[in-house]
Amino acid sequence: MSFRIGSGIDFHQLEEGKPLWIGGVNIPHHKGAVGHSDADVLLHAICDALLGALALGDIGEHFPNTDPAYKGIDSKILLSKCVALIHQKGYQVVNVDATLCLEEPKIRPFVASMQAAIAPLLQVQVDAVSIKATTTEKMGFAGREEGLMAQATVLLQQS
Repeated sequence: MSFRIGSGIDFHQLEEGKPLWIGGVNIPHHKGAVGHSDADVLLHAICDALLGALALGDIGEHFPNTDPAYKGIDSKILLSKCVALIHQKGYQVVNVDATLCLEEPKIRPFVASMQAAIAPLLQVQVDAVSIKATTTEKMGFAGREEGLMAQATVLLQQS
């Protein structure tokens, strides 16, 4: 069997009064991510990891932020489309390992909900979706709560 590894990274600004979607879950917080879609930084990083594993470009190439069709779109739809692309190429997801970088809110209470939202989209078991979070100890844009970042690594296996 052939295996492929991909990595993805995404960043979004935070703004007062916006909804905060992370990992397909709406997280209560006074700030939310700014973007053309729902700005789900975690799902975007996973999309880029999937696409990157098979050299299929990146999320901006497939779902450009200049296209009105993607304005406000639920990133779970984008992730589903990326999974369909890798299936068309004869691959399936083995697992994903992701890290969020943000100061607030604390993510641990939402991890199980995120895993439950992501696993069926990737067509894997919940324990194949690892989600961790860290802060920057108040340093940089994430530490000042101006933005957040997610990084994801995926392993694909040829079907």
